Amino acid sequence: MGTSPEKKVSSDRLFYKIGEISEITELESYVLRYWETEFPFLKPRKNKTGQRIYTRKDLEIILQIKNLLYKEKYTIAGVRKIFGETPAKKSSVSIQTIQEIRKKLKEIVSILK
Repeated sequence: MGTSPEKKVSSDRLFYKIGEISEITELESYVLRYWETEFPFLKPRKNKTGQRIYTRKDLEIILQIKNLLYKEKYTIAGVRKIFGETPAKKSSVSIQTIQEIRKKLKEIVSILK
């Protein structure tokens, strides 16, 4: 556990599985999956079998989050603020826009009949 993350990361690797990221960052896999739900900017791709595939950028973000949460003692909301994210931004569609769309859809339905 005393090995630094930089020593565990191979410079020629482009992608890592969740188990590898877990080992490098010394975080449990369930913590990484939880962070995906809390931080919209952390979204690893999934391969055809559904396994998470992390990039070096994802790894850097995870290490930043870990540092902020565990060493700097930020809250999850505080980390979101630092990364410029807010939980579930509300849509700013006006009622007038919705009414116009509804009208156009009714016109399309009448044409199709």
